[in-house]
Amino acid sequence: MTISKDEVGTSLSTSQIGISLEATDLADPNLSADNVSMVEVLKGLHQPVIRFGGNAVDRRFFWTSTGEPIPADYTGDKAHPVRSAGPDDLKRIKGMLDAADAYASLSVDLGHFDPARAADMAKFGAEILGDRLVAITIGNEPNGFGDGDRRQGEYTAADFIKEAQAYADAMYEVAPNVPISGPGTYAADWVTPWVEMPMKQKKILTFHHYPLTGCNTGAGADQPTMANLLSTNMHERSIDYNKTFVEKGNAAGIPTWIPETGISACTGSNETTKTYASALWAADYALNAAQTGIQQTDFHSSMITCKGGPPMSVVCAEGEYLQPTGVMNVRANYYGLSMVSSIGAGKFLKSSNEGGGLNYAYAIQQEDGSTTVAFVNENNPETAAQTKVTLKLPDIPATATMTQMTGSSYAAEDGVNIDGAPAAPPAQADRPAPMDFKPGEQTQTFSLTAGTVTIMNFKY
Repeated sequence: MTISKDEVGTSLSTSQIGISLEATDLADPNLSADNVSMVEVLKGLHQPVIRFGGNAVDRRFFWTSTGEPIPADYTGDKAHPVRSAGPDDLKRIKGMLDAADAYASLSVDLGHFDPARAADMAKFGAEILGDRLVAITIGNEPNGFGDGDRRQGEYTAADFIKEAQAYADAMYEVAPNVPISGPGTYAADWVTPWVEMPMKQKKILTFHHYPLTGCNTGAGADQPTMANLLSTNMHERSIDYNKTFVEKGNAAGIPTWIPETGISACTGSNETTKTYASALWAADYALNAAQTGIQQTDFHSSMITCKGGPPMSVVCAEGEYLQPTGVMNVRANYYGLSMVSSIGAGKFLKSSNEGGGLNYAYAIQQEDGSTTVAFVNENNPETAAQTKVTLKLPDIPATATMTQMTGSSYAAEDGVNIDGAPAAPPAQADRPAPMDFKPGEQTQTFSLTAGTVTIMNFKY
């Protein structure tokens, strides 16, 4: 790998990584400054954005600032109950955000068309959350509203824009400084109508992306298998897909976010869920999305118990099924995300990489002038030998530090460690120098163990 002093033109932000929750989780008392375990989880992601949205917002979520009862036609089930939320819930969320130095993105219900209620939520969101509120989204995946789900018959992008315009205008009257993000779909053909939509407040382009969408049907390359997850095809196709949205956002002069992503939207467990392989994938996906130009990425998660809860969630609660104790745990993919979030703000540098295979490398120029290099080695830790790396830096280093995520196998659900402990990366000052580091030499050589994520920082 040879790193240039020239910039790619994209950046990594301090809030690059976040988690996505259902809108109904706003009413969960476990999202509180008093819940030490949740605060610590968020701190380990370094100023994350918590996005509240998902399928719940248009189906099972009722906002009220006056204590109205939930309408009778709202339906849910034991695992996905109907919930209402109000200003007191936002105050509790604000306390947690302050304690964890985190941010929030809210969603308003479009499924039940009510611009005035959405504006009321935006008003209280802006007043209570203040600078902690980074955006509000109108609905969730409206491209799926037709055929009797949220709307009778066909529901087109033009229909959505007409309704979203009414929402945006109403919210502007009470919260003009809060950006509106959208369309929040998994359909690329809804992007152009959104970017062309006139809007008084700041606009953000968002889309959802689950790369392996095959579930029980579809092409073999789309199935959520270990072979597909850790493949050069998966890496490249994600870049190509994300690039199509970034190009449209850039052309319109607006930022592009992915507020909901994960390996697959398939329900239940598969061979990729809860595994160390998901941690390797999460780290690489987050980095290649950022380098492509995605400015914020949230990985879909759940507050449901680890036992019986969504297996791809980054976080989950201790306790019997649907009986959370409030103590939050993390799954393997959390550690991959914490590695990326520990890098902090910086600008991606151009580099030439040869002989990569399942090794991916990213170079970032930090605000202090140092260079951080992130290596994601997706080779099988059970069978692959170490990878020899020759790294030519853009200048002559004086000092260096290193942190590394390790796991015993692709399929391992436990035993993920960062620098030997199941915890987020240590502070920069507490990290050791890389093995074989040679001060004063512009070219460094070292070997990387298979199945690792390694972050090195070089100061000149």
